[in-house]
Amino acid sequence: MLIQRATLIDGDTVDIRVEERIVAVEPRLTPLPAEEVYDAANGTVIPGLHDHHVHLRSAAAALTSVRVGPAEVHTRADLVRVLANADVGSDGWIRAVGYHEAVAGPLDRSVLDDVSPAVPVRVQHRSGVLWTLNSAGLARVGLPDHPDGRLRSADHSWSDTLERNESGLAEVSRRLSAYGVTGVTDATPDLTVGDVVKLMDAHRRGELHQRVHCLAPGKRILHDTDLDLSGLTAWVAERHREDAPVAVHCVTAAQLVITLAALRSAGPHPKDRIEHAAVVPDDSIADLVGVGATVVTQPNFVAERGEQYLEDVPAAEHHELWRVAGLKAAGVPVALSTDMPFGDDDPWKAMRAAVFRTTGAGTVLGAAERVAARDALRMFFGAPDAPATPRRIAPGEPGDLCILTAPAEEALAELDAGMVAATVVAGNLVHGG
Repeated sequence: MLIQRATLIDGDTVDIRVEERIVAVEPRLTPLPAEEVYDAANGTVIPGLHDHHVHLRSAAAALTSVRVGPAEVHTRADLVRVLANADVGSDGWIRAVGYHEAVAGPLDRSVLDDVSPAVPVRVQHRSGVLWTLNSAGLARVGLPDHPDGRLRSADHSWSDTLERNESGLAEVSRRLSAYGVTGVTDATPDLTVGDVVKLMDAHRRGELHQRVHCLAPGKRILHDTDLDLSGLTAWVAERHREDAPVAVHCVTAAQLVITLAALRSAGPHPKDRIEHAAVVPDDSIADLVGVGATVVTQPNFVAERGEQYLEDVPAAEHHELWRVAGLKAAGVPVALSTDMPFGDDDPWKAMRAAVFRTTGAGTVLGAAERVAARDALRMFFGAPDAPATPRRIAPGEPGDLCILTAPAEEALAELDAGMVAATVVAGNLVHGG
């Protein structure tokens, strides 16, 4: 296709010919026979956004799940009411997501039995790494005698007994296309080869418009209760011997310290990643620089969970949460993502959170970690294998573009998904027209 009257982020107005890759960028291009022409009307054209850390299957399942996080449920009585009114899925389960202890305290099978209907119920913690099942649910997955009903998401011994619902992928893709997202990196750690093939097939069929990159099998989630430096180091070293990078999930300071130690011991790989880096103490920044790993982080959680952080995290440590500016200033490669569906799927909200660092009630959390709007936008331009290196509008680059209704200055001031007029993947219009 040919995009005419496109304004680049630097202010130049050009025409852009796009196929699988960008073919030409010139002040004026003549349409070819049968070539689709799109008039950008002097709106800004940017590389299509790449969300560097999402969970596609979980996002599809979340569309038919009941939300029980602090934003939706405030008391134990609220939780009882919401679960009682929840629809039972075609698989016989009530699936609830987003739970946090602020709602009704720690959750186990006994508590869940008291607050849920007498049908199989499973509730996912908002971290995404833990499920709690009631007694009916535990019986359904063959664990009637489990002591507390708290099961890890990545444990196939129970999760493989669940019926998979892939029907929501098309709706997830439609939403992402409307945001200008042309590619995603699925960070689910336990994807099998078959799972990856299904996602790729969904892309080829057009059900999933976005290009898909998967971190599995190079992704590992750490748990503070069983941190194993020697085991982690051995796994990293084995991956590196195969010239393969690693991506390690770090949401606590202890997890980050262990990961940095493992990376130092095993030696660097230029494509290693640290996922989340939710907490980065000051004395860990030099070590981050030293290992050379890219941090893929989600400042949107400052906006989405900031009020809870104000209660739970000492004020002296607020600047350590979801750092961006401090890492970039030190020379750490940084890319942004949403962690959909555990975070809001709108990348423009994540950009605004990186710029303003305000909680839901308007409190600034970690002012020194704010970045300029242009930097926040560019941190969604990276390629899947080089998240911190922004793609450009230039011949040879992927033919994945986002066309905005606004000029560059206005687009950077607003950072709003409502400005997305059209989205192009591999030269094909997948949103707008």
